Amino acid sequence: MNKRTLAIFAAIGATVIYGINHTVAKGVMPTHIRSFGFIFLRVGGAAILFWLISIFGPKEKIEKRDWGRMLACALLGMSINMLSFFKGLELSTPINSAVLVTISPIIVVALSALFLSEKITLNKGLGIFLGFVGAVGLVLFGAEARQDAPNIPLGNFLFIINATAYGSYLILVKKLIEKYHPFSIMKWLFTVAFVINLPITLPQVLEVQWSSMPLWAYGSIAFVVIGTTFLTYLFNIFALTQLKPSSVGAFIYMQPLVGILFALFSGKDHLTLVKVTAMCFVLVGIYLASKKPKRK
Repeated sequence: MNKRTLAIFAAIGATVIYGINHTVAKGVMPTHIRSFGFIFLRVGGAAILFWLISIFGPKEKIEKRDWGRMLACALLGMSINMLSFFKGLELSTPINSAVLVTISPIIVVALSALFLSEKITLNKGLGIFLGFVGAVGLVLFGAEARQDAPNIPLGNFLFIINATAYGSYLILVKKLIEKYHPFSIMKWLFTVAFVINLPITLPQVLEVQWSSMPLWAYGSIAFVVIGTTFLTYLFNIFALTQLKPSSVGAFIYMQPLVGILFALFSGKDHLTLVKVTAMCFVLVGIYLASKKPKRK
């Protein structure tokens, strides 16, 4: 199996985890832990894990001129992105979050064309369009919104900020990936982000009543820290070593698909013709967007 194929599987793996996360994270907020307290655990836990795994990577020193980009990536990818998404999830619904994150690939393609001079091919443009149509159809006609959402308009606005920040992060981090090992990048990005987030996240994590928290809630938190944070960022950073940012961004269209399948598996939804059709649009869109163009 070549590295490009592994990169595609890594991007799919990250998206599957993200898709499940919409429901898992919402299940413990805000009853057991509030959104910003969750980010303290996410970023802090991932920083520790990446420092531990970096033992197996090369010993690299970040050049002074790259710290500005490192700070911007941490701010966009691990601060604004995470804080806005989890606060939005606390205020809105998993269904709304699943549809609104699908604007991220559009942002990635636009920024890639603008800053990386990446050519938008017919296949890629068609793939992104089909993926968007399928994702929107899936969440609008394939599932019902939940009622535990105190401020849906504000939550949805925060999802848009989240998608914009994440799309910008994928563009900026590409230059660092070309220069440094993924372990070196991730350990420093999460360390910097932890410091940035600390004043906002610490008060809420101190409110958590750990002794009265049920076991399943601990499991959900572990899934978010290890799966949704550590593994997804590791998978995506590896995917970016072989794929263009716009191709990696296109995999986000799988999130609504995974969300529906997870709901089916847990008995909270049922399969319909609309859902099957939308799933086909999503899968074809991802295939076209990630397909390597033939060399002339």
